[in-house]
Amino acid sequence: MRAVRLSPLLFSCLILTACVTINVYFPAVAAEKAADRIVKDVYGQPPPSKAPAGKPSGSPSSLLNDGARSGTLAIRILNLMVPEAEAAQANIDISSPAIDQLTRSMKNRFPRLKPYFDSGAIGLTANALITLRAPGKVPLKDRNTVRKLVADENTDRNALYHEIAVANGHPEWESRIRNIFAQRWVSNAPRGWWYQTGQGAWKQK
Repeated sequence: MRAVRLSPLLFSCLILTACVTINVYFPAVAAEKAADRIVKDVYGQPPPSKAPAGKPSGSPSSLLNDGARSGTLAIRILNLMVPEAEAAQANIDISSPAIDQLTRSMKNRFPRLKPYFDSGAIGLTANALITLRAPGKVPLKDRNTVRKLVADENTDRNALYHEIAVANGHPEWESRIRNIFAQRWVSNAPRGWWYQTGQGAWKQK
């Protein structure tokens, strides 16, 4: 088979296109870690320990170094740009004042919600919100108060997912951030809590 040779200019264009793709790729792993930090903070759980930084094998930089001996201009460009792209994926920003305020609001509200999570009156929904799933488990005199707590919590959660997407310069990420939080709220919840599956059925953890 005849080998196809690319001109240095064309190869450079292809590499630059790949770098742009890396920069806009949704950083799912980083988003999960960011969600865990917020969820654990709201739940009053210890923050996750930091793993030692290291470069995974087979990363774009390691693959690049394997081929760097060619010494082409395109490879040098990729060497400069890939670390920046990797850095863009390594973290997701959750440090804006709006995110901090929303997290504090949910954390302060959680002690009032927790007894109803524990009793099964309130459950975690599939769209990363909460709902009063069993009103009969709440004394009649307290139901309006609990409904207000649920409504306020959902307002903060909806705002949180939007603010995280905006803080990272990608408003279109909001639905994906919401999906990740839906998983992490359940994953970090204590045993015995109720949650809604993707099909809408309720299960007890």
